[in-house]
Formats: sequence, structure tokens, C-alpha cells
Amino acid sequence: MAVWKISAFVACVMGLALVLPSHAQNSPQDYLNVHNAARSAILGANIPALKYDTILETEVRLYLTTLLGVCNPNVDFSLNGINVIVKANALTGLEAVSAWVSEGIFYNYITNLCIGGVCKHYTQVIWKSSVNVGCFRTQCLNNLNLWIVGCQYSPPGNIPGQRPY
Repeated sequence: MAVWKISAFVACVMGLALVLPSHAQNSPQDYLNVHNAARSAILGANIPALKYDTILETEVRLYLTTLLGVCNPNVDFSLNGINVIVKANALTGLEAVSAWVSEGIFYNYITNLCIGGVCKHYTQVIWKSSVNVGCFRTQCLNNLNLWIVGCQYSPPGNIPGQRPY
């Protein structure tokens, strides 16, 4: 009987390991690495590396919590100083920031406009005067296949009439 209890316990623990979300690619350092790689890729701009801020993480977590019942991948829930993305299949923080960075192909520095697509998430990521970031990732309540990731920046960027760097 003791062998059965141990086997059941091991099976239960293994089952939980398969269900619990992985924290790989969702740590503060993961968020910082992809942000700072994008910032340092702009040669000659001298954009400082971002620092991780747990207070901003808490603030963006509170904001995302208000959206969990209405997550929709077709709606941009971003605000001034906050980038948000909703996607399916356990979207990681690394994937979210990489998606924002990929918008850089639409940004034209000369005109300071997005041409042919969205680029405001990208310009927030690289905004030179932003020095702190905090990010949060969670599963949506209205569709358990959807995940929402947000990052809040301080000071916020995307100031009308100004360039990111």
C-alpha cells in the first residue's frame, strides 16, 4: 500500500509539473535583455540601458488585471507609457517585447512617423528618456488560450512632436 501512495504522489507531482506555467523567458532579466538589445542596436544614439523597476511591474499588473475578462488580440490596450499585447499559446515576455521591437521596420526617423504599419510600441521600447521598465504577464480569464503581457516605462515616451532619440 505504501508503494501505491508513493506512486500516486509521484504521478501527481509530475502532472502538476506539466500544468504549471514555465517562468522561462519571463524573468525581469529576460525583459531587460530584449529591451536593451533593441536600444543598443541604434548606433550613435547613446540610448541608456533600462533598469527594472518592481513598482512599475506592480502598476502594470494592476492595469492588466482590469483587462483579464476582456482580453482581445484585435484590440490594442496600450496607453501612454504602457505597451500591451494579447496573443495565444502561452505568449512569453520575450516574445511580447520582440513583437514590439519588430515594429521598428515601420518607423521612419526622418519623418518621425510610422509608415506602412504600427510602430508606437517600438518607439516606446527605444524612447531615450525612459530609464525604467516593469513588466507583467498573465493568462486571460475570458479565454484561457490567450495571454496578456504589458510593460510600463518611466518616464513615459511617445510624446507628440518629439523623437524617441
